[in-house]
Amino acid sequence: MPINILMPALSPTMEKGNLAKWLKKEGDKVKSGDVIAEIETDKATMEVEAVDEGTIAKILVPEGTQDVPVNDIIAVLAGDGEDVKAAGAAPAPKAEAPKETPKEAPKAAAAAPAPTPAPAAAPAPAPQAAAAPAKGNGHDRIFSSPLARRLAKDAGIDLSRISASGPHGRIIARDVEDAKSGKGLKAPAAAPAAGPSIAPSMSDKQILALFEEGSYEIVPHDGMRRTIAQRLTASVQTVPHFYLTMDCDIGKLLVAREEINAAAPKDKEKKPLYKLSVNDFVIKAMAIALQRIPNCNVSWTEGGMLKHKHSDIGVAVAMPGGLITPIIRKAEAKTLSTISSEMKDFAARARARKLKPEEYQGGTTAVSNLGMYGINHFTAVINPPHATILAVGTSEERPVVRNGKIEIAQMMSVTLSCDHRAIDGALGAELIGAFKQLIENPVMMMV
Repeated sequence: MPINILMPALSPTMEKGNLAKWLKKEGDKVKSGDVIAEIETDKATMEVEAVDEGTIAKILVPEGTQDVPVNDIIAVLAGDGEDVKAAGAAPAPKAEAPKETPKEAPKAAAAAPAPTPAPAAAPAPAPQAAAAPAKGNGHDRIFSSPLARRLAKDAGIDLSRISASGPHGRIIARDVEDAKSGKGLKAPAAAPAAGPSIAPSMSDKQILALFEEGSYEIVPHDGMRRTIAQRLTASVQTVPHFYLTMDCDIGKLLVAREEINAAAPKDKEKKPLYKLSVNDFVIKAMAIALQRIPNCNVSWTEGGMLKHKHSDIGVAVAMPGGLITPIIRKAEAKTLSTISSEMKDFAARARARKLKPEEYQGGTTAVSNLGMYGINHFTAVINPPHATILAVGTSEERPVVRNGKIEIAQMMSVTLSCDHRAIDGALGAELIGAFKQLIENPVMMMV
């Protein structure tokens, strides 16, 4: 029998991906372990290996196809000795062939976001699924394909707002794509009058109505931007943030950094094997601070507090279309030169979208540094399951008072965002205080 090649789940949270490129074509023979395709997730490009041996009989999903659901059939493989033409001609189930039963209606309705502030109000229209209401037992039913529902949920758009073009009034993925440009969008249903509440976000149609047609270009959100919007919106809405700021004198750090870099060993081409940055010291200081204040090295869950043994530090890296936080594992036990080398490797592969999911998922805290852009102070949004994130500003000369005299010092402001469910104010103050002591006295990181 033909062997179905399925869209793989490249991480525990992956629901769909983009089939970026086929590395094999129809008629090519493959062996177990051969790389046959490249799949783009929201933050990385991953290689897909063949599990079985045989010949590619039929490619069902062409390269460049976006939002292919996990476990959808993307190609058919003919086994050894099997007729390739016959295998390629065999029908394969399609993702958009759901059975229309009344039981699907409640699920479709559940997929539609409630009229509360949510990612639905992204500044530009995003992919969304369409739905057609049908009357039954006095209630509105919305019929849509599973793929359309997933696209709608990801985009945060109410199914009832989209015009359906599928069989029997069913919403399909094509309707979602049309909705990206505002086509086929119905006006949102009027919400019932209620008491004081948070003002609802503007709909796509309301936003488009504010601007002259032809005066703008709609750039559809890619998977990364949608994921960032959803996760950060959820963080702000569900995690009670509070913020603690301290000014750190990094004069000693800058002197130590210059001396260490000057003494770095050279390679055959007489280039230094490493060049430490201020951010490398920040990562190390944060890692040791969490070890000194272990009650801050935690993650909140409803069932109990996770107390982590190691300091796994996520570091925000800007990349086209968004950002990603590769993680320095067990940073408390690593040398500054090791941290520096790992970060250079992570940053290069992150910008090329070549990180593996295990390299950017998890972690116990994060560091976001905008100092290179001249920003001297900002607050960062916590990325669950972290309970903290450290926002680092630029280092600059500032006047300070010492022993009654005004002096010029090299200062750097840092702001710690804390999840108040897991960390109280005094505990958070201990953590940022421990960080300040370490960053101002870098020799303490060496012991």
